Amino acid sequence: MNSVKISPSILSANFAFLGEQVREAEEAGVDYIHVDVMDGHFVPNITIGPLIVKALRPVTKLPLDVHLMIENPERYIEDFAKAGADIITVHQETCPHLHRSLQQIQNLDVRAGVSINPSTPANTLDEIISEVDLVLVMSVNPGFGGQSYIHSCTAKIQKLREMLDQCGSSADLEVDGGVNVETVNEVIGAGANAFVAGSAVFNDKNSVAENVKLLREKIKNT
Repeated sequence: MNSVKISPSILSANFAFLGEQVREAEEAGVDYIHVDVMDGHFVPNITIGPLIVKALRPVTKLPLDVHLMIENPERYIEDFAKAGADIITVHQETCPHLHRSLQQIQNLDVRAGVSINPSTPANTLDEIISEVDLVLVMSVNPGFGGQSYIHSCTAKIQKLREMLDQCGSSADLEVDGGVNVETVNEVIGAGANAFVAGSAVFNDKNSVAENVKLLREKIKNT
């Protein structure tokens, strides 16, 4: 199942060597580079802004998969698009006018994604699922890397796969949180075709290439 897309999260990378780590991931055959943007309000952590996206844009040809875990994302969508984002994902929980936010992204010629937290039901996306380019299921509570996969999210992945198939959507169904060699089969088996991996790709145990290879080998057995 090499059509499954791996999106390594730079949140787990060594920021002193960020460009090199992104190049390693690209050379290892990943599909996206995942950029976690946190504001210290919607989630209890502060990470990075458009300047890092702009700095990464000339480093890699891969799509930059920018995940806005922030309040009032509509204030920053244009900045991230101009910086070079290829995909911008906003949270259903932070967008009272979700259609407008998604249209804002798409009007900038960027793929529009929507994310939901572990406790948010799949049916909150009923009205917009046919209009998105990516659905991102959070399988941990967002804010920090290295958390364990919440297994109750597996049924939600299955439900969203049904919803996407019913409306004939070709949108990616991506999962973020605790996805590693132990859990990736559960995630892909439930219907996801993309996943975010942080510490499963960027760690001190193996090289990035070795970690990506291990994940690919697991996916083949799904």
